Amino acid sequence: MAAYPQNPSAPDAPYLAFWRERHLCTLTTPRPDGSPHVVPVGVTYDPEARLARVISDRSSTKVANVLAAGPEGARVAVCQVDGRRWATLEGRAVVRADPDRVREAERRYEERYGRHPRPNPTRVVIEIGLTRAMGRG
Repeated sequence: MAAYPQNPSAPDAPYLAFWRERHLCTLTTPRPDGSPHVVPVGVTYDPEARLARVISDRSSTKVANVLAAGPEGARVAVCQVDGRRWATLEGRAVVRADPDRVREAERRYEERYGRHPRPNPTRVVIEIGLTRAMGRG
């Protein structure tokens, strides 16, 4: 993997391969007071659509933080680390409750993490429109 930056819609092969490996990630969202809220999550990366996706319950704090930012969405970052390798995706997050979008996020989660997420009738997806990608192999 090349040193940062990466093109979020056309990453180099090692960067993309790292995002296909099974890793726990973090999502950083801004609280209403501006301080960072950082939580562990599963993330999927879709460079063709310039999207990262995080599934969540609609009652979670991360969802509330994104919604509190308004219709333009919240500026967020997702990150994964494996020893000295790391990768970060940044962009603007919005919450989607559309069942087709949630199913697509669940499908991608299962593909990356090797298991279907537990059933959750109040699941939503946080979609992050990517503006920046960086990392180091």
